[in-house]
Amino acid sequence: MNPISTETVRVIILTTISFLVALAITPAWFRVLKKYRFGKHLREAAAAPVFHQFHKNKEGVPTAAGVIIWGTVLILALFFGVMGALFDGIWHYFNFISRPETYLPLAAMTIAAILGFVDDWFGVLRIGGASGGGLKIRYKSVVYVALALIGAWWFYFRLGWDTLNIPFFGDIHIGLWYIPIFIFIVFASAFSANETDGLDGLLGGVSLFTFLALVAVSFALHRYDLAAFCGVMIGALLAFLWNNIYPAKFMMGDTGSMSLGITIGVVAMLTNTALLLPFFAVILVIESLSVIIQIASKRIRHKKVFRSAPIHHHFEALGWPESQVTMRFWIVSAVFSALGLVIFFVARVI
Repeated sequence: MNPISTETVRVIILTTISFLVALAITPAWFRVLKKYRFGKHLREAAAAPVFHQFHKNKEGVPTAAGVIIWGTVLILALFFGVMGALFDGIWHYFNFISRPETYLPLAAMTIAAILGFVDDWFGVLRIGGASGGGLKIRYKSVVYVALALIGAWWFYFRLGWDTLNIPFFGDIHIGLWYIPIFIFIVFASAFSANETDGLDGLLGGVSLFTFLALVAVSFALHRYDLAAFCGVMIGALLAFLWNNIYPAKFMMGDTGSMSLGITIGVVAMLTNTALLLPFFAVILVIESLSVIIQIASKRIRHKKVFRSAPIHHHFEALGWPESQVTMRFWIVSAVFSALGLVIFFVARVI
């Protein structure tokens, strides 16, 4: 069996194991959330009238279920990492921990997940100034920037990365500009993921297509451990979606959205495909842009562009059922992720 086939089988098996492990731990985590009444508090009706109109029945639905996603990834990384270090053969084959490929994504995912869980906890206890509890966006932004700054420092000073790949033009040396660009990409990914997480199954589904694209990119770059990592993310996301699609049994929470957003940004920088994120993560981009446009319009023109922002709530206000918005956004994600891959592969051969 050639190396590509061997690695393909490895990724498929790890994805399947991740799916089964995540399904297995879901009931236990759900019982924990129910036992400790880890339920979502909605924003006040006056602060978000459209949101409250369509989602008031979600008050008290368990949140922080994103633990299932990143928890599964960590469990498998540690298990196969330890077993691979102790034994050779099949255990080493499934070990996807690699200093140049997965150290940083795993670390960024874990730190973001923990900070996101703290935010979810504050929300449950109604601690903080945000409507419904939890950290205000300005404080979340500080967290995003801090994590991005650490990553930028590691990439530039420790790994010596200072190039940005522009499709059809190749790698361009940008020197110190790499640091602010890295910070922007990771911050934008985290912010956008947080804004997208507003409907049952929405962020989980669009993230699924993003990681599918990143698996293909990682394979093309011969970064097989990174491809395995993304495959494990896909398996966990599939299991999460089993109970998160409409009507959701639980919500992802910031522990899920923050870790997914940060991880997507870091993997994009690691594969030098940051400029393809508008394709791989098109819905995340549209969601964050809708928020920025809405805020700017209200402050400058004193008028709203959308009936509600992020834009998925605008479509709800137009009369689209929640499940319809989600499914159509999934379709858009699939089409644009495929288009992004076409650009990536065509650019490599021209």
